[in-house]
Amino acid sequence: MSDGFSRWARTVVSRMRGKGRDAGAGFVEYAGLLIIIAGIFTLVDSLGLDNLISTAILNAVTDVIGGG
Repeated sequence: MSDGFSRWARTVVSRMRGKGRDAGAGFVEYAGLLIIIAGIFTLVDSLGLDNLISTAILNAVTDVIGGG
């Protein structure tokens, strides 16, 4: 059991400190972020909130810049 744990620990450490430790991780994280953003846009569009959100942003900007 101790030998198996030692081998596992060496494998984990080598993968954490090795040359290709994060190979491909950036792409997977980027793809996941794009899927989440696309889901949010789809949800906003399907619920009809796009006009409501646009109006709220326009009102907030108008309040900040002092327009009437």
